Amino acid sequence: MGSKRFEGKLERLDTWRWKIDKSHKPGMLVDGIIYADDVLAALIADDYSLEQVANVACLPGIVKYSLAMPDIHFGYGFCIGGVAATNPEEGGVISPGGVGYDINCGVRLIRSHLTEEDVKPRLETLINTLFEKVPCGVGQAGKVKFNRKELKQLMRDGSRFVVDRGFGFASDIDVTEGNGCLAGADPDLVSDRALERGASQCGTLGSGNHFMEVQVVDHVFDETAAGVMGLSVGQVCVMIHSGSRGLGYQVCDDSLRELRDVPRRYGIDLPDRQLVCAPVHSREGQKYLGAMQAAANYAWCNRQIMAHLARQSFEKVFEMRAPELGMQMVYDVAHNIAKMEPYDVGGRCCNLCVHRKGATRAFPPGHEDIPIQYRSIGQPVLIPGDMGRSSYVLVGQDGAMTDTFGSACHGAGRVMSRTAAVRSAKGRSIQRELLDRGVFARSRGRRGLDEEQPDAYKDVNDVVRVVDEAGISKRVARMRPIGVIKG
Repeated sequence: MGSKRFEGKLERLDTWRWKIDKSHKPGMLVDGIIYADDVLAALIADDYSLEQVANVACLPGIVKYSLAMPDIHFGYGFCIGGVAATNPEEGGVISPGGVGYDINCGVRLIRSHLTEEDVKPRLETLINTLFEKVPCGVGQAGKVKFNRKELKQLMRDGSRFVVDRGFGFASDIDVTEGNGCLAGADPDLVSDRALERGASQCGTLGSGNHFMEVQVVDHVFDETAAGVMGLSVGQVCVMIHSGSRGLGYQVCDDSLRELRDVPRRYGIDLPDRQLVCAPVHSREGQKYLGAMQAAANYAWCNRQIMAHLARQSFEKVFEMRAPELGMQMVYDVAHNIAKMEPYDVGGRCCNLCVHRKGATRAFPPGHEDIPIQYRSIGQPVLIPGDMGRSSYVLVGQDGAMTDTFGSACHGAGRVMSRTAAVRSAKGRSIQRELLDRGVFARSRGRRGLDEEQPDAYKDVNDVVRVVDEAGISKRVARMRPIGVIKG
């Protein structure tokens, strides 16, 4: 995936973990730890994403180790699947490359009372209705518009702002990570260009790997946890994968430009300029955090409006109200974000800046930040696969708190660049291949399906098995797609 190769050594620690020793390169303050089985390790053995894990280990104030989940692949600065925590009290930094361009890209799952037998006869109509209702594709504008004042309020208040305006149910907020709002968001730190880009894109899907899928629960691994989440075999669900659209991209782009000379100002020597950063407690670090948090709140509102549009589509096709259809949210998780969270470091509690770049929060049973209804089973962890395979619901486990800063993987992980995927699709119809697998797909253009074809990704079953058996997150249910819309 990366244009360069990793020339170092991967040392096996146990069945699921591999180490890049901090002696690998000058400047590494901690080891790099990668979660993978033999199959996945072979896929990344010489990929430059491993060098990115080592580069992150050079960040000032980094604690314990630089981590990568089993869906690791090459990204900007951090690898995708990267996790790192820094201690602000010891010069710890915040790095936009550890969050990514699509701030708070995340996943939302909605269950229903419908079964596959109920939906199959109307599946094509349903997917076409969703495609018409939910704007998707590069630059696509939504039907929901916000003026400048409203947009700033939305970025300050998060999901509650749009729910109060009729886009969804109050209960949705209860099962959104952080109740759909990061405190400390400062919309006044967001540029005019970012506001301009965000004004008409809230409630839109975007392009790339973003999607809305109609899925069927086809296997339950943990009956108790599935029961708590209201999931059962044969049940139809909707999964939404999207983020902060052009607004978040612009916030990241602005921040990278503004921080370009900051490391030198603070005497920070970086192995990769894409890791541009600032001390968390600095004026520059706080400015990025405030803007990033505002963009994250925008992303939660984006998914909230799309959930409302999905419910409206089901209502139209099945001629029943969403509550009658049982269309309740299971959970919503972020996977491109940085948060201040307390962890035990050497026997003392430290408030760390945890970067999750293509990684999902995975808090264990009993954690106070889990919605009360899920506290007995652990935080739901939503892992989308590719269009032709499965997606998963897991729950966080104790191992995540002790070993991965409360984090798990976020998806399958690419093994083929988008350019290579398009090349591979030449002379084929990915839409027809998906239909042969029982998946009806709609896309704004052929390229979207070509780039995101199943062959472009690792097998999500392998990725999920690693985090399950490593004790980070436990498998609860598996869903297979039957319909998808993409940009």
